Amino acid sequence: MDEVVKIINDIKAGKIKPIYFLMGEEPYYIDRITEYLEQNLLTEDEKGFNQMVLYGRDTSIDEIVSNAKRYPMMAERQVVIVKEAQDLSRTIESLESYALNPQPTTVLVLAYKYKTLDKRKKIVKTIDKMGLVYESKKMYENQVGQWITRVLQGRGYSIEPKANAMLVAFLGNDLSRIANELNKLEIILPKGSTITPHHIEENIGFSKDFNVFEFRKAIGDKNQLKAYQIANYFAQNQKENPLVVVNGQVFSFFSALLQYHGLKDKSQGNVAKALKVNPYFVNDYIGAAKNYPMKKVSSIIATLRDIDIKGKGVGAANLEDTDLYKEMLTSIFR
Repeated sequence: MDEVVKIINDIKAGKIKPIYFLMGEEPYYIDRITEYLEQNLLTEDEKGFNQMVLYGRDTSIDEIVSNAKRYPMMAERQVVIVKEAQDLSRTIESLESYALNPQPTTVLVLAYKYKTLDKRKKIVKTIDKMGLVYESKKMYENQVGQWITRVLQGRGYSIEPKANAMLVAFLGNDLSRIANELNKLEIILPKGSTITPHHIEENIGFSKDFNVFEFRKAIGDKNQLKAYQIANYFAQNQKENPLVVVNGQVFSFFSALLQYHGLKDKSQGNVAKALKVNPYFVNDYIGAAKNYPMKKVSSIIATLRDIDIKGKGVGAANLEDTDLYKEMLTSIFR
């Protein structure tokens, strides 16, 4: 995030590179930088003749270079943006000759999403020397909570720990999806508001009682009644709560719980760091560890692997979700 802020600030200060190669598994920041360049390098009057947007699957390196070598018309510069540039992965290295001598009045932007080029390749080294190479890496889930807090603080909002943890539990590390949901809340809530679990439930559509977050907690607490109620709700609402996703979340919980049992230092800070979880969840693991000794956790993990296979239709094509949830919880609470 700090690197992105620096890139944007440099652009604002007029330190504009002739080539921006934006690559990586996390598309969120690639899209944000591309969007900023697209919206701010030229005035609206200049864009008509001097800004071109191409798409990787519909263009070629030769066409990109041909457009990049043009001179701007009644403007200081022109901007050529290549979206979905990863579709040019087989020929991208042929851009090297242009990168060695880029047109000084052109800003070429390549949004190479979901993939990366080996930084040892000559094409990457050349672009990095003449322009800018930015790699957008996927964020670990234990980092997402802090990211949400920083983003909201920058926009004049705050968020309660449980609401923050709910977003991470429901949306994982999908920054684009999280950002979209935060944008919805900002439209509804006045600046200066504190986002609560109630806001999450009412405006984003997550039930505070029937969700994966509460399901895992009920299991950890050995609250059998609540766990079966939520499982029944999931089975009746399969589209919103796919079994494979729910089972994956429960599997992650018990995998982390197994790791917790092996920790010598069980202080809250070390547990959060070692398990790579939001500190808000640490007490859930402390409580669950009392209910599930290490040997039992290992047995549960084996069952969850089996349910994952069955949930994908392998060797159990006729089993309903209700049956698989029953098998899951029976094994866990046995």
